[in-house]
Amino acid sequence: MDLQGLKFLVVGAGFYGSVIARKIAEELEENVLVIDQRMHIGGNSYSEIDPQTGIEVHTCGSHIFHTSNSKVMGFLKPFMSLNGYRHRVLTCYRNQIYSMPINLMTINSFFKKNFSPEEAQSFLRGLIQREKITNPANLEDKAVSLIGRELYEAFIKGYTAKQWQTSPRELPADIITRLPVRYSYSDRYFSDVYEGIPLEGYGRVFKKMLKHPLISLQLGVDFMQLKSRIPADTRIVYSGPIDRFYNYRMGRLGWRSARFEKECFEKDDFQGTSVMNYADEEIPHLRIHEFKHFHPERQYSGRTIIFKEYAKSATENDALYYPVNTENDKKLFKKYERLAEKENKVLFGGRLGKYVYADMHQVIEMALHTFETKIRNKNEP
Repeated sequence: MDLQGLKFLVVGAGFYGSVIARKIAEELEENVLVIDQRMHIGGNSYSEIDPQTGIEVHTCGSHIFHTSNSKVMGFLKPFMSLNGYRHRVLTCYRNQIYSMPINLMTINSFFKKNFSPEEAQSFLRGLIQREKITNPANLEDKAVSLIGRELYEAFIKGYTAKQWQTSPRELPADIITRLPVRYSYSDRYFSDVYEGIPLEGYGRVFKKMLKHPLISLQLGVDFMQLKSRIPADTRIVYSGPIDRFYNYRMGRLGWRSARFEKECFEKDDFQGTSVMNYADEEIPHLRIHEFKHFHPERQYSGRTIIFKEYAKSATENDALYYPVNTENDKKLFKKYERLAEKENKVLFGGRLGKYVYADMHQVIEMALHTFETKIRNKNEP
């Protein structure tokens, strides 16, 4: 790979890297090389057609696009159109199905009541006050102080224990700042102006975004093996793990990952919805994704495919999903951040570069802001 004369190198072909690469090529009219260690573009948002069923699957779990940011949608307009999908999540607890997030239907179904919104609010307030938790010491205390013990033990306790593979009493209270409770029958998971799944799938979105005569793409390339050969005057946009950039010299940041088990069935529908959570701790998987429900406009029949999702601690070879963000992690990231601030030719961004969990639209917004404030301005004479 010839790197001589390279002005811009983008590390990572997820949303952060792809957006910045497109802006550099389209607006600055500069050549840009995009590399990714994986053998596909799109990062964790990638989707592809499953060869067994012909169904488009999200290879790293369900991704629903949603935003109220018109600037983000304006950028995406040439690359994708959204279908009419609206996300609704169900959870299974003791073999009964409930609506998530907790709403009036959930409360009435769980307590076998017919509360009005005002009655439900008063009822939950009584359950919360009964616990007398004024200074939550851990995640369990915090959750109980927000929704009461009954709803916590049904819908949060087991799910959280599986997700983090430890007791909620051992997790810090600040993992959750609030638990949404709706005192209406509204069951839409998101309330943004724009919501849906790309009509042609996420894979096509990234292909379109990176298709430009000034963008070169190399997959299966490890930045760390390339690092020593990069010319000193090349500007690097790095969206990989910030600790790995520095060879973990101060330690590793904690991440959670996920493992998926794929199953195909000779039937039209497995579970009747796109995502079903499993709240019981004794059921090992967190949730089941059934991808055909994301595209009601497509004609899928006769077969379906599901992914069972299991939580796991991330190793170096795993896809990184959720920052653990313990107090030690926060202190460690600050150390890496101070190192990053001294870099003249490297910009760190995205979920991995900033050690933050962010939705797709937030990552795009982050990339647009980085381009405007730190790339375009510095490139102008």
